[in-house]
Amino acid sequence: MISEDRTHRPLIFLLENRHEPSQATTGSNLLPKFGVRQFGCAEDLLAALESGSTPDLLLLDVRMPGVDVLALCGQLKQWALAPHLPVIVLTAPDAPLTEMHALLDCIDDFITWPVSQDVLLAKLALHQHALRKQDQLRRDNDVLGERVRLSDRDLLCSNQNLEKLVSIGLEFASQRDRMALLQTIIQAGRDITGCEAATLFLCTDHNTLRFELRTHHDNLPVNELPLTDAETGAPNHHFVATHVALSGESIVIDDIYTETRFDLSGTKRFSEESGMKAVSMMVVPMALRDGDVVGVLQFVNATDPETGQLITFSPDVVRTLKALAAQAAMALENLKLIEAQKNLMDSLIRIIAGAIDSKSPYTGGHNERVPELAFMLAQEATKVQDGPLATFGFTTEDEWREFRIGAWLHDCGKVTSPEYVMDKATKLETIYNRIHEVRTRFEVLLRDAHIEALQAVAGGETEAQVWSAYEARKSSLQDDFSFVAECNLGGEFMAPEQVERLQLIGAQTWWRHFDNRIGLSEAELKRYGKVADPLPTRETLLADKPEHQIARDKVPAYFSEKFQFQIKVPELLYNHGEKYNLAISRGTLNEEERFKVNEHIIQTIVMLDRLPLPKNLRRVPEYAGTHHETMTGNGYPRKLSEKDLSIPARIMAIADIFEALTAPDRPYKKTKTLSECVKILWFFKKDRHIDPVLFDLLLQTGVYKIYAQRFLLPEQIDEVDITAYLGPVAGEGGNPQTGRRGPTRPEK
Repeated sequence: MISEDRTHRPLIFLLENRHEPSQATTGSNLLPKFGVRQFGCAEDLLAALESGSTPDLLLLDVRMPGVDVLALCGQLKQWALAPHLPVIVLTAPDAPLTEMHALLDCIDDFITWPVSQDVLLAKLALHQHALRKQDQLRRDNDVLGERVRLSDRDLLCSNQNLEKLVSIGLEFASQRDRMALLQTIIQAGRDITGCEAATLFLCTDHNTLRFELRTHHDNLPVNELPLTDAETGAPNHHFVATHVALSGESIVIDDIYTETRFDLSGTKRFSEESGMKAVSMMVVPMALRDGDVVGVLQFVNATDPETGQLITFSPDVVRTLKALAAQAAMALENLKLIEAQKNLMDSLIRIIAGAIDSKSPYTGGHNERVPELAFMLAQEATKVQDGPLATFGFTTEDEWREFRIGAWLHDCGKVTSPEYVMDKATKLETIYNRIHEVRTRFEVLLRDAHIEALQAVAGGETEAQVWSAYEARKSSLQDDFSFVAECNLGGEFMAPEQVERLQLIGAQTWWRHFDNRIGLSEAELKRYGKVADPLPTRETLLADKPEHQIARDKVPAYFSEKFQFQIKVPELLYNHGEKYNLAISRGTLNEEERFKVNEHIIQTIVMLDRLPLPKNLRRVPEYAGTHHETMTGNGYPRKLSEKDLSIPARIMAIADIFEALTAPDRPYKKTKTLSECVKILWFFKKDRHIDPVLFDLLLQTGVYKIYAQRFLLPEQIDEVDITAYLGPVAGEGGNPQTGRRGPTRPEK
């Protein structure tokens, strides 16, 4: 190539026929402006080139004897050392045009004799300029190619990061466990950056930044970083993490040992203790749409994915991590909202259960204790690996929560149950115990007897006979009242002769002198009829009057095919007849009240059916609404059979009965010992009222004893010989009755 230094003469390798007089002077003619090496044969020319000599131009004589100049030109152009060496051919003025065109396919130019130095120099300069342009184009192409390669790599990397972000976003959305989500966030950031370590901070409710998670398995610092000064309230920009949390901006540090803006002593200390020398750092905020920062992600030592060498955090990585941090913030906030909704729902459920317990001073704690017992028994059932319980087990937290909610809501229908029915401790009890009215009537009869005695003495009858008759009457009335009062308490069985005596006692009469229609509500007046009794009027001591009967407006709307309730609806809503109630053969509830008590489970099912429960709680109505069903199909309200009852439903039935048996706070029954309760529950097993396998599990695992120690009075807890109750039962017992007392299903 022509040098920019004008003192340099271009070097020409000249191949010419020295024996041709007309051409022999070519080399000498070029000497003033060129350095010329002349060759008489092609072999010498090629040898000179191969020796390393590099001319600026090859000048070839087209009519060299024995040389195919066209082939030589092609050979020279393919030669590795001189692919861009200009080749000019000397040709005669009268050379055919086709010959020259053929030469141009292999040479750069041609020139005719005689050779002009200026023309040759101009042509050489022109070709050198073209070569420089070609070199520049090649360099430009190389640069462009490298840029394209880098662009393609960056595009590929961007596409890969985009795919990662989409995949990470989907994984974030699927997480329901808080710690699992945090681990996914920090690992995703580490995968994108290829960094050596990462730390996740979370903002707290008390204005601090808490160390939440690290990729290294060392202990997290127990201290929290304050976001503001405790005394002045000034923002704490002293640490890089707190600065990012307060400002919402991302910080990239290429070398922590030259960083002067922030205190990085903690990172340096971690670097020394862990053996991993921290160099570069990037800190990004996890911010919501409104700008609120919920946490901070900190990454240390970015690495090249191909070489593994430490590098700085590139702008592309920063942008990608900002997007990741935004996704992480939204995922954390969504999970926080879900957890808050769960906590709110659980709290509302507990409030409902607590309110139901609070309605009655006698059933307080039932809705708290039943879930505890059911949960303990379900945990033991989940551990069983063989037999009928082998396939049972709650495998996810959602399934456990679904069961817990069903247990907490198993009596939610009791919000509709009248307290006096739920707490009815005596047969005559409504809002109050009406035995006081009956006793007053006995007082009236005794007073009447005393007046009659005084009148008889005043009339001249024998005083001794009169007072003797009075004492006999008094004794009879007291005895009759004691009997009526005893009947009012309820029991396991009332014999026909007792009912007959009750009727005879109730047939006695007394005089009422006051209007029984004044001071009444409109609803009561409707039951008393339009015609008032003439006063004074004689009334029986005990009566079943029309006003005692409270009509049912209509059959409840929930008795439809949808729910398939199989329970008889009494004609009356309530019947407060005195003789009717005192003659109750078992317990204290009459037919109407028994239905009202049983109706709570119907109301539970109806209420839960109206709730828009999510998919993961779809079995709550089943768990809450089947604990009064039996294995034999004689339960209520649907009379489901064994095949219709799931294991959780059977667990609920046992928990409900055992709690009611052992409860020390029921007004209508004496407190029973643990052994008595187990024996009664065994009768339920014997009659297949409950699941025999779960009954045995209750005893074998000691759950009954653990429950007793937590919830029973010390004097209730005694030794239980469980061997007498385990295993198959010989024969079958009678079906449990529906009365409130005795070895039948107790009320709650």
